[in-house]
Amino acid sequence: MSPTLVEALNEQMNFEFYSSHVYLAMASYCESQDYDGFAKFFFGHADEEREHGMKIYQYLQDRGEQAIFTGFENPNNMYESVLDACEQALEHEKVVTSRFYNLSEIADSEKEYTTTTFLKWFLTEQVEEESLFESVVQKLRRIKDDEGALFVYDMKIGKEETE
Repeated sequence: MSPTLVEALNEQMNFEFYSSHVYLAMASYCESQDYDGFAKFFFGHADEEREHGMKIYQYLQDRGEQAIFTGFENPNNMYESVLDACEQALEHEKVVTSRFYNLSEIADSEKEYTTTTFLKWFLTEQVEEESLFESVVQKLRRIKDDEGALFVYDMKIGKEETE
């Protein structure tokens, strides 16, 4: 792999770990507001993002490259509402998708077919992630200020995360 591709993969690996922190911050906000179901939902996504980072780490190691860890900025810890957190999560997932598109373009231009194949899993995953968050956001927008409906949805999303 070229140094450019290795660097880009390392950057994405670190962005996945940053994404885990973003979701941990969202979970903490939700839990502080007594939305335990949404907290579980975001804790699950934090774990998933860490797994994604480790998947890239292992790929780099398997290809004989060193995974380089870097720091990252602090995630946002304050949100206006659960809806705000979920809207920001959706926007974050869109950024992740664009980053994987850019990685795929580098791999394709270098005819690095093994990496192109590796990245296809992430692109498929991103379709699922964006779809999931879009669905959650739409439901929360329909709920608006109905606290009873939000209470029920909080319980439901927390159960879905454990299944």
